[in-house]
Amino acid sequence: MGENLARRILRAHLVSGETKAGEEIGIRIDQTLTQDATGTMAWLQFESMGVPRVRTELSVSYVDHNTIQMGYENPDDHRYLQSAARKYGAFFSRPGNGICHQVHLEQFARPGRTLLGSDSHTPTCGALGMIAIGAGGLDVAVAMGGGPFYLKMPAIVGVRLTGSLPPWASAKDVILELLRRLTVRGGVGKIFEYFGPGLKSLDVFARATIANMGAELGATTSVFPSDKAARTFLRTQGREGDFVPMEADGDAAYDETIDLDLSKLEPLVACPHSPDNVRPVRELAGTPVAQVCIGSCVNGSWRDLMVAAGILRGGMVHPDVSMTVSPGSRRTLMMLAASGGIEALTAAGARLLECACGPCIGMGQSPASGSASLRSFNRNFEGRSGTDDAAVYLASPEVCAASALRGAITDPRSLGKSPPRIRMPRRFSADESGIIPPETDPVKAASLPTIYGPNIKPAPKGSPMPDSIRGRVAIKLGDNITTDHIMPAGEWLKYRSNVPKYSEAVFVRVDPSFPAKARQIRDGGEAVVIVGGANYGQGSSREHAAMVPMFLGLKCVLAVSFARIHRDNLVNFGVLPLTFADPADVSAFDPGDEIFLHDVRRELLSGDSVAVMNSTKNRRIVCRHGLTGRQIEIVLAGGLLAWTATRGA
Repeated sequence: MGENLARRILRAHLVSGETKAGEEIGIRIDQTLTQDATGTMAWLQFESMGVPRVRTELSVSYVDHNTIQMGYENPDDHRYLQSAARKYGAFFSRPGNGICHQVHLEQFARPGRTLLGSDSHTPTCGALGMIAIGAGGLDVAVAMGGGPFYLKMPAIVGVRLTGSLPPWASAKDVILELLRRLTVRGGVGKIFEYFGPGLKSLDVFARATIANMGAELGATTSVFPSDKAARTFLRTQGREGDFVPMEADGDAAYDETIDLDLSKLEPLVACPHSPDNVRPVRELAGTPVAQVCIGSCVNGSWRDLMVAAGILRGGMVHPDVSMTVSPGSRRTLMMLAASGGIEALTAAGARLLECACGPCIGMGQSPASGSASLRSFNRNFEGRSGTDDAAVYLASPEVCAASALRGAITDPRSLGKSPPRIRMPRRFSADESGIIPPETDPVKAASLPTIYGPNIKPAPKGSPMPDSIRGRVAIKLGDNITTDHIMPAGEWLKYRSNVPKYSEAVFVRVDPSFPAKARQIRDGGEAVVIVGGANYGQGSSREHAAMVPMFLGLKCVLAVSFARIHRDNLVNFGVLPLTFADPADVSAFDPGDEIFLHDVRRELLSGDSVAVMNSTKNRRIVCRHGLTGRQIEIVLAGGLLAWTATRGA
């Protein structure tokens, strides 16, 4: 059997291990990206390693999350990031230049390369034949220092596409259909590789939508071939020279295959409060909406916004609807203006927002209390919008625009007309004023300062694993707990570089008393223990969901299962992630229970089983750690920074 594309790229970048599913591999990273919400801490961690310059082919520091500058905290972070990028050899994307994933796709992504980003939607660049993976900021810092990125070799799922999308169905419906079938846990430990004749009908903008929201499946990444569509896209961006043809062998083997006939799809909607709560839009038609938001990193491309503009042209947003548009990049905004899209959108009553993440992360435009918001975004977790009791729905730009006109969720097929015909420009704006290159003279760079504001505090470090852990359960949670539940964004984002302050927000939307309880447990000489259900830590790559609880004394998390990135982040900060050998044993724990792990260091080194004693209930529970030898060393050392220091740069 032939080789698939994902395995070929991974094999070409292999530093250690074998590309056998489930085995740990280390891969060389060609490119990295960071953004301001996760990047400030990542750059602080990079500085702590003492590496004079980034050692990747390309690293880019983006500012796209915390662009609302109310107070000094965000601009201070931005000034620090710009100074660090200039000094250490990274490009800097200014505030307003766009969202990292859209800008990187347009200006830096290259077929066949590897990309590691401190944002869970980094797989967007898989649309151009990259292996692009989201990870915690510390993993990205190590990669910037020249270290490999380690992961368990994922299973490769081949998604065979046939047919072509019918009128009014879109790429958004492709990924929503996969979420409907597989759920938010269905991609854990897997790479999704798309192939088949149906690819011909999907341009790179469409592929980017699918690759971006592959993160909602829990997938490691998604990848498309570098084919004619990729070459066309690179030509429009003035980068045809970066094109390299890369496809799977005709007889490529996959660990699993999914068949998806595009011609059978219809417009879909993800209902509150999960991207996999998917139903046909026709079943929800007539549901009133008070807000419609189009854009973000998943549907903020020129094509997406021109489709919305075409639907709204000559019409008017319903008087009961507040509609916003967030272009994905400065280039997108400039082309939107040149194509008449801005005129059509604003004339219809839409509000044009900055080229930034904005409402998707709860940074402005929170819905009215108790209202419904329809968004072309990628996540609708409860409270993520900034309004705890809002009902947030996800859909394509087509569904969003049609619904904005009528003031209720609308099947665009009911508009009684054909979808807008969008003609791809021969060339996009070549403006690069939003990107600032680094200092290229290493001697001069070494003399440059990095500028710290008072909100920037040192990155906290974990402590070595003790011989035994005596702890107490601070909180017990259900399934699909997200990183938004653990560390909320929105108004708290500006404290991402200030862990002591940010620690006041841990689980505040779940249990406002958690920070005080955790401190009481920690200050009483016990370890903080968290008990969770299945898929604990899904969602964002934010390492703060591991780092900040660690700062409060977290030493162990017991769960039915973990999301990939969060589990890795726990390890990186010296927190022991354990799964129940029998998932039913989660019922044996309650908040306040005293927990004892006897001789835990020896157990980690001697096998996969770890005995957890619930002293309160006098029950002994068997758990599994599933850690590789390298991960065990990291946990025992107290985290990745400490482990790296023992091995040298």
